Amino acid sequence: MYSRKVLEHFQNPQNMGEIKDADGMGEVGNPQCGDMMRITIKVDDGRISDVKWKTLGCGAAIATSSVMTGLALGKTLDEALALSRDNIAQALDGLPPAKMHCSNLASDGLRAAIEDYMRKHPEANN
Repeated sequence: MYSRKVLEHFQNPQNMGEIKDADGMGEVGNPQCGDMMRITIKVDDGRISDVKWKTLGCGAAIATSSVMTGLALGKTLDEALALSRDNIAQALDGLPPAKMHCSNLASDGLRAAIEDYMRKHPEANN
């Protein structure tokens, strides 16, 4: 059974969409369940100033995408890289064991977007 927070983020997702002039973009997917995520970020002064997502997947995948953006917004790149699947699941008051892979996808998608940003902006790695 899903927590109230999972249902809240599924029914009223936050930060859904795509940043057209994104500084970084990450795409991840799980072929087992068919969930796909695209995360786009904007970075200003070493902090995530905007983050958006597009997800094709189940309610848990949508909820983890939504809550991840709230956790990442305003964080430094290092702080955002440290966000784990457990942080995301805790912010949703837990996920059923069979849906924990969705929180992996959300953290992996964010990490991929940050890594894309760092490849494009090597000066940010100092």
